[in-house]
Amino acid sequence: MGQKIHPIGFRVGITRDWESRWYAPKSQYRHLLYEDYLIRKTIKQRWYSAGISRIEIERAANIVRVIIYAARPGQIIGRGGQGIEEVTRAIHKALHPNKPDLRIDVEDVRNPDTDAQLVAENIAQQLERRVSHRRAMRQALARAQRANVRGIKIMVAGRLGGAEIARTEWDRVGRVPLQTLRADIDYGFAVAYTIYGTIGVKVWIYKGDIPITERRILLSSITTPETAFETPARPARPAGGERTAGPRRRRGGPRRRGRGGGGAQGQPRGNAQGRGQPRGRKEREPETPPEGETPIDE
Repeated sequence: MGQKIHPIGFRVGITRDWESRWYAPKSQYRHLLYEDYLIRKTIKQRWYSAGISRIEIERAANIVRVIIYAARPGQIIGRGGQGIEEVTRAIHKALHPNKPDLRIDVEDVRNPDTDAQLVAENIAQQLERRVSHRRAMRQALARAQRANVRGIKIMVAGRLGGAEIARTEWDRVGRVPLQTLRADIDYGFAVAYTIYGTIGVKVWIYKGDIPITERRILLSSITTPETAFETPARPARPAGGERTAGPRRRRGGPRRRGRGGGGAQGQPRGNAQGRGQPRGRKEREPETPPEGETPIDE
């Protein structure tokens, strides 16, 4: 009834890759997972204005590689790479007393209008500046159309315009097939903090279908490429159409008692007259005269 699963988590391992890529023993898994959370939280809060789309983390031995995808990477790198050193110090402070060997890479997001997370954050910032939510949604839809996306859907929920009762409004351009696994759908969520309360912003962007070759490469870590999208073949029947030995399987469920279903075992099924006889009145059999009487000819 209208509840939507997270589109990215729904497609992880099929058309989307994991944002944290590492292996760890069971005793260390929760510690490394919490470190990933602290790394993302520290970078996102401190460099929010840089337009960070996502943060990927890779681990190998004691080396941690952090890949930051940002719309304005210059704010993170700084002059002569001084910003990278600042990012390293901030992460080491958050992970104290652990100090892993960090490798920071910053990648540029070339088209922010097609990134769902950046679109959601842009709308949230406009709502905090008291811009009308309908105007912010229309502008985002128009920019996405100019960027040649296949479809985009935007939803805002909260006390829109300072209303007493919270409500939800949404708008869509194109098609957004959420239940199609091969569809490349990006999802983003942001929160606008206004004087009336918080307003949630959700954005879905449909960029087209992913070719089967790319899906095979992504699934190669789980299954072999040859068997990733093959259906198991049905077992061949014996030659000549002969059935294998064994008890014959009766179709259908158990027989039911009742009208037309027969009684106990051994009794005929159907009406009492048996098959082959018409329904209705039975034919009268000739009467046999009692002993000692002569039949009267009519």
